[in-house]
Amino acid sequence: MLPAQKYGRRGVAGGILGQAMSQENVEVVRRAIDAYNRRDLEALRAINHPEMELDWSASRGLEAGVYKGEDEVMGFLRNFLAMFDQIHLHTHRFIEHGDAVMVPNSARMRGREGVETVARSTLVFEVRGDRVTRLCLYQETREALEALGIEG
Repeated sequence: MLPAQKYGRRGVAGGILGQAMSQENVEVVRRAIDAYNRRDLEALRAINHPEMELDWSASRGLEAGVYKGEDEVMGFLRNFLAMFDQIHLHTHRFIEHGDAVMVPNSARMRGREGVETVARSTLVFEVRGDRVTRLCLYQETREALEALGIEG
């Protein structure tokens, strides 16, 4: 089970996000994004904690929901990637805050019918022990900053 101390849409719980963190967490997130862009599900499985939580409930489109544990998260990733011929996450920057790494981004996607689109969002990764334990999608960077207790 994931530790009880985690953040949610309404803010920070347990004070964990104010702790110092190393560049190592950013490197874990970079590896996860690289694996995602390569569609390397086995590399993602190795980076993700087996009890990872993926909060995709803020999605305005596909697959909105909260996914818990390796089977649900990997099933979501498999289904999501299968919807697109091409998908590439372009990171704008990495903002470290405690165990969290916030990543404003643009995802370029081309659907099976050739329709292309760009989706902008902010992802917040929680990293512990070189593994991603939680990933949360926010539509706006401001929302992610608020959830982490950071003044924008």
